[in-house]
Amino acid sequence: ELRQAGRRAVGAKMRHGGFIGAMIKNSFRYALRRSVPIMVGYFPVGVAYGILMSSAGYGAVWSALAGLFVYAGSLQMLMVTFFENGVPLLTVTVTALLLSSRHLFYGISFIGKFRSYGAWKYFLIYGMSDESYSLLCSYKEQDGADEKWVHIFSTALIWIYWIFFSVLGGLVGSLITFNTDGIDFALTALFVVILIDGLRGAKSKMPGVIAAVSSVGWILAVGADSFLLPSLLTTVAILVVFGHKEWTVPERGGAR
Repeated sequence: ELRQAGRRAVGAKMRHGGFIGAMIKNSFRYALRRSVPIMVGYFPVGVAYGILMSSAGYGAVWSALAGLFVYAGSLQMLMVTFFENGVPLLTVTVTALLLSSRHLFYGISFIGKFRSYGAWKYFLIYGMSDESYSLLCSYKEQDGADEKWVHIFSTALIWIYWIFFSVLGGLVGSLITFNTDGIDFALTALFVVILIDGLRGAKSKMPGVIAAVSSVGWILAVGADSFLLPSLLTTVAILVVFGHKEWTVPERGGAR
């Protein structure tokens, strides 16, 4: 009887282990399928970033390190200009804080869910990006998949895509000699897309108007080389002091 009980216990453990393995496999497949559109979008931007880094004197290794430890696409693109122009550290720090401040609100909306994910919550917090946030918000249950593991795999895959394409761009930039004039327009295009996407989903265009007026005003006051920091600070100050909730709350179905 003891032997039979032992066999039944071993069998139950094996079945349980098989179930866990199948669940993780299904979760990975579901995450991979959901992340493919982001991979396609990351290809041109990531490669352009790597090429820009290489043209500025920072090879593929630097692109990989930036992707590992900074992991902020728009900020990383902007960092290339900072490196080339020797922008003061204070300006870099404040600009990084203001540019990425939206992630504070991304994280707040998932505090409760992430608490149940154990130590993995730290990885999900670190890996929070515009793209991973969109996948978190649009998650739909899938038979045989576990939500926690889908989120973990999705975040990891997106991170890997960005690093891979950044390194690929760095290698292309270092191995192939060609004129890179104009490729830095990828940065301008990226921010234009972010702006248009944000304006499309906003109930009011006023934040965009304020930012535009602030930018033009500070360009006229201090020049194109020094306008960024005071313009950002002015825009944020006006929105905080005089802003209204309806200015910044996205419409349902619009940009997030």
